[in-house]
Amino acid sequence: MAKPEKHVFVCTQNRPPDHPKGSCHARGGKSLAEAFAEEFESRSLWGQFKLNTSSCLGFCEEGPAVLVYPHGTMYGKVKTEDVVRIIETHLIGDEPIDELKVSADLWE
Repeated sequence: MAKPEKHVFVCTQNRPPDHPKGSCHARGGKSLAEAFAEEFESRSLWGQFKLNTSSCLGFCEEGPAVLVYPHGTMYGKVKTEDVVRIIETHLIGDEPIDELKVSADLWE
């Protein structure tokens, strides 16, 4: 397998509904991962980019969280509507999206 240009991790951590931190799964992490997968498939991006689901990325309150490497960019409160923009602007265009990033106070 060739090394991908970028690697996307989508948090799908699932906690009990009464957990104080909540979970990315409860906030739509699974649907978000599916939306990325569908876009990768429809655009034939598999191989150029890699997609994985993950357990907790540490930003539960900001979920669902998406982490993009090699930039190390952490996005929070990502919606399925943001997927195309992340793919076009960050993955293909190589420009992280500032307004989707978690606060610098949380991720430095």
